[in-house]
Amino acid sequence: MGFKMGIVGLPNVGKSTLFNALTKTAAAQAANFPFCTIEPNVGEVAVPDARLDKLAEIAGSKQILPTRMTFVDIAGLVKGASKGEGLGNQFLATIREVDAIAHVLRCFEDGDVTHVEGRVDPVADAETIETELMLADMESIEKRLQGLVRKVRGGDKDAVQQERLLKDALAMLESGKPARLVEVDEEDAKAWKMLQLLTTKPILYVCNVEEDASATGNAHSAAVAEMAAAEGNAHVIISAAIEEEISQLEPEEAEMFLSEMGLEEPGLDRLIRAGYELLHLETYFTVGPKEARAWTIKQGTLAPQAAGVIHGDFEKGFIRAETIAYEDFVTLGGEVGAKEAGKMRVEGKTYEVQDGDVMHFLHSS
Repeated sequence: MGFKMGIVGLPNVGKSTLFNALTKTAAAQAANFPFCTIEPNVGEVAVPDARLDKLAEIAGSKQILPTRMTFVDIAGLVKGASKGEGLGNQFLATIREVDAIAHVLRCFEDGDVTHVEGRVDPVADAETIETELMLADMESIEKRLQGLVRKVRGGDKDAVQQERLLKDALAMLESGKPARLVEVDEEDAKAWKMLQLLTTKPILYVCNVEEDASATGNAHSAAVAEMAAAEGNAHVIISAAIEEEISQLEPEEAEMFLSEMGLEEPGLDRLIRAGYELLHLETYFTVGPKEARAWTIKQGTLAPQAAGVIHGDFEKGFIRAETIAYEDFVTLGGEVGAKEAGKMRVEGKTYEVQDGDVMHFLHSS
């Protein structure tokens, strides 16, 4: 399982440029006018993980299969999108389908690139988008509550639960805060997720800065960092223009270019890592002569469910998992060395898989 991140923002903030860089395609037309992205563009990228290459080298794996992440480039929202302004409604519907939102904010000054509001103020831009998502949620909730009246009167348990959660969300939104701030009990968690409210999506603010500020950020990105911290959201600093340039280079050239810019890694790596942390994801590996492969799971996933990511039958017939920590696998030269040193553990159904675990599942067919 990878995850799906929707790239949103006002027009002309660098969304499509970033998308092109991330997916190494020119599928999203980057142009200096609003709504150049008419259909949401979807791109799938491999998640870079140096550990996978190291495991493959040790095991002599013929093939390396990284886990994958999907980006959805959603056209520029504008003030009034919740009421259908611009290309509002169809894009609000697309946001419902993603796991998290990468909110691209313009943190650069450039007289040649028009800002839809005629000024550069990333914090105000963030508020504009959040307000539109909140208004869309409120409208959606009010319609759904009307549709539930008959079922609630009839005593339908699911409808009663849904009504209660929708009212909790509406109260939070009416107080001027996003629905993600509602405290949800464990028994309501599944029903809450099924509501698919826009403002329950985790947000990662992407500060799109000019090239010179790519390593350190600037005053605009500092203001976003302060806002993100106050909200409990994450932020990452990227120069979309640099990322697009890097995406066209050969690996060695890209490394040299990054070094010249004072950057240790491409923005893609930082963005994915921040996205993983935002969604509480982690990676485990399966390694052998045929292939070394990475698998994405939620933190706290138990061994049978982790096996189920590979195949549903592995979860149903789970017997046990032979597990080696990544560091032990590398330090001891692979599976044989780890076994001989007593570092291979046999784990059962209650084992919580850890990030970096190298696993082999035994199951009944």
